[in-house]
Amino acid sequence: MISMDEKVMNITLKKTKAAPRSKKAKRAINEIREHVVRHMKAKEDNIWIDHRLNEAIWANGIHKPPMHITVKAVKFEDGLVEVSLPEDATVEE
Repeated sequence: MISMDEKVMNITLKKTKAAPRSKKAKRAINEIREHVVRHMKAKEDNIWIDHRLNEAIWANGIHKPPMHITVKAVKFEDGLVEVSLPEDATVEE
């Protein structure tokens, strides 16, 4: 039986404002990764970001990522953490 730890988190992407215009979306992805590492107690190498979450960040282009996003993080027994959009996904400008 695989035991899993699951959390739904609302992440504020504050540091993306300070990033250069051409790197804002990439900074938002890194900020999500850092938040999940901190709260799920995992290594950065074991974080897997779902393609739908990546597309939600990049939906407005590289210059205008969302300021808040709700994600679902599932930690598996082997230490791998999958980060995705929850079923009732919310992306705020």
